Amino acid sequence: MLKFYFNGSPNPTKVALFLEESGLSYAPIAIDTRKGDQFKPEFLQINPNGKVPAIDDDGVVVFDSNAILLYLAEKTGKFLPAHTPASRAELLSWLMFVATGVGPYSGQAVHFKHFAPKDQNHDYAHNRYQYEGHRHFKILDDRLAKHSYMVGDTYTIVDMALWGWARMAPFAFGDDALTKYPNLKRLVDEISARPAAQRALALKDKFTFKAELDEEARDFMFRHLKTKVA
Repeated sequence: MLKFYFNGSPNPTKVALFLEESGLSYAPIAIDTRKGDQFKPEFLQINPNGKVPAIDDDGVVVFDSNAILLYLAEKTGKFLPAHTPASRAELLSWLMFVATGVGPYSGQAVHFKHFAPKDQNHDYAHNRYQYEGHRHFKILDDRLAKHSYMVGDTYTIVDMALWGWARMAPFAFGDDALTKYPNLKRLVDEISARPAAQRALALKDKFTFKAELDEEARDFMFRHLKTKVA
């Protein structure tokens, strides 16, 4: 059975959405990043980068949420657009747009808005990630003004990848973030209302994750402060 290493953060949640939408059987394995589970040797054998999500599909190991989505979609033949060169090109282009832009900028926006040490001046970093996050969301909103979904009229893994982070826009960019992008909000609301999305969001509640951001958790979050880079 497919093993799914996860927590409740955006990247694992979009993979959980695919698993629930597709009906694939899987065994969820909780990785509590506030306890440092991601750095345990047994998990580093699965993902040397020490991040969730990852899957072990009967010996086939895949890490990075977008790689997992593409792997599972190609394995099952589900949530892909029409099998044409043009559709394939659109799928890959927008999936990589989410992978290299939306996810990283949103994640860093969250970090500098909520978690960066307050005793240091992070105005430049905060402003950069806020700006780039909004810039990417505007591109998505313009695309969705012309299409029902990111790849034409077909609900695909690109929409799932996007949903994982876009639903968290108020936390990353402010309470009114999605109201600025009505077409993006329309898609986020539509996906969030799907039964599979509700099950994906509820998956974390079946496990006990450490809630408090205490000194131990901060040590794992800010490991880079203990390492001098030349």
